[in-house]
Amino acid sequence: MNLPLKINLEGKVAIITGGAGVLCGCFSEALAECGVKVAIIDINKDAAEKVVDKINSKQGVAISVKADVLDMESLKKAERIISKEFGSWSILINGAGGNHPKATTSKEYLTMEDLTNKQKGIITFFDLEKEGIEFIFNLNFIGMFLATQVFAKKMMTEKDAIIINIASMNAIRPLTKIPAYSAAKAAVSNFTQWLAVHMSKVKIRVNAIAPGFFLTEQNRILLTNKDGSFNARAEKILNNTPMGRFGEPEELIGTLLWLIDEKASSFVNGIVIPVDGGFSAYAGV
Repeated sequence: MNLPLKINLEGKVAIITGGAGVLCGCFSEALAECGVKVAIIDINKDAAEKVVDKINSKQGVAISVKADVLDMESLKKAERIISKEFGSWSILINGAGGNHPKATTSKEYLTMEDLTNKQKGIITFFDLEKEGIEFIFNLNFIGMFLATQVFAKKMMTEKDAIIINIASMNAIRPLTKIPAYSAAKAAVSNFTQWLAVHMSKVKIRVNAIAPGFFLTEQNRILLTNKDGSFNARAEKILNNTPMGRFGEPEELIGTLLWLIDEKASSFVNGIVIPVDGGFSAYAGV
């Protein structure tokens, strides 16, 4: 990986939830290249192992720990494993999250015809089921909340401790079709600010990164056709992103390293940083 900047983080330990994903996997590699020992927490152990193998093959230090961020006992078990392996840590990245078709409407706008002449396959706001909404909200917000409860306690005695939450552009500009995901990420942003204030006296900084649009395995099915070309929704996103393209995971690394580097951002606390190619600044006209 070609880092945009490289800082010396030798001796530090980071815990990354959702660390096997496209974006957090990239974070894991970048931190390892800066000397951080990385504990990758993911529900998909095999995927986490692939990231670990990649890091260790480059003389980095990483371990994978299978855990479900919605299961407190699972998180506590992960905490014990990481404690035994690395002792303590000063970096927590809450990256576990995602969306699901069961919390997604099939159309951007509701019409009367959708209700009076219901067509097969049309999922309106009124068709969304509680279970799907709860799963998405819990995965993106409650999972972050629980992981912070479990892993932040040891950070209070560490120097230059920081928590970075992964929010989303959806928190700033809610997208059509995905009400639960947008609401959950808005909760992440709000909680980031709350936690920054709450943790300020124990010297843990708390900030968030709000990525714009990046192609990942989770959203690829929503943005591409079967042949791999961009669908109408993807084209709409690109038309409303002034830079006219999707982001690359590596383009988040500069912001990540800046936030983690105490020398660069020691007075930065409680902010949510958009990395979105100008999407949030564009009104569409």
